[in-house]
Amino acid sequence: MASTIDKNRPGAGPLVPLAERSDEELLLAYRSGADCRAFEALVERYETELYSYLRNYLGDPQMAEDAFQAAFLQVHLKCEQFEPGRKVRPWLYAVATNQAIDAQRRNRRHRMVSLDRCYGGAGGEEDEGGPLMTLLDSQEITPAEQFALAEEGGHVRQAVDRLPEPLRRVVLLVYYQGLKYREAAAILGVPVGTVKSRLHAAIGKLNQHLTPAQLLAHD
Repeated sequence: MASTIDKNRPGAGPLVPLAERSDEELLLAYRSGADCRAFEALVERYETELYSYLRNYLGDPQMAEDAFQAAFLQVHLKCEQFEPGRKVRPWLYAVATNQAIDAQRRNRRHRMVSLDRCYGGAGGEEDEGGPLMTLLDSQEITPAEQFALAEEGGHVRQAVDRLPEPLRRVVLLVYYQGLKYREAAAILGVPVGTVKSRLHAAIGKLNQHLTPAQLLAHD
């Protein structure tokens, strides 16, 4: 594949293929108008990672896909606000998290109507109960290092979903996504110490609600 030439990039040196550029270089190249394909390269680079995060966060594949698209639309619209010297990865996660929160708010009423139809007998369609079970049990979730997730039953994931939202976000970012404390802190806009304290609190709550057999169900 032919590499892209940043003709308008100030002080352009030897040609660097898109795949070898940093996240920051891609975003700034796109923002400057020097290379429109830089945005596509950034989307492709984060497609699997951010979609996985949004699916874990939202518990629904279609909502995750919609939030992913909305997140990168916001990146396009707000790329002028990105400050040189910042890291792109935490910024992308922050944008994606905001879109996930908005998606939850928009869909809360719809989900309640779906549950009402499922248990009220008004619908009669066999798949009306699907979203609820998908939310709790049917996702393919990569096991976190510190939580031995059972492949069946979803005890740990259900317990995580019941955590207070600030604690749940930290668990999703640090354990499910494998982000460093400082990255999670940048995404959430809190000090690193707050991330650590929330994580400690989350683990304490999970230990209270999960038995050792549930935590080690895969052994």
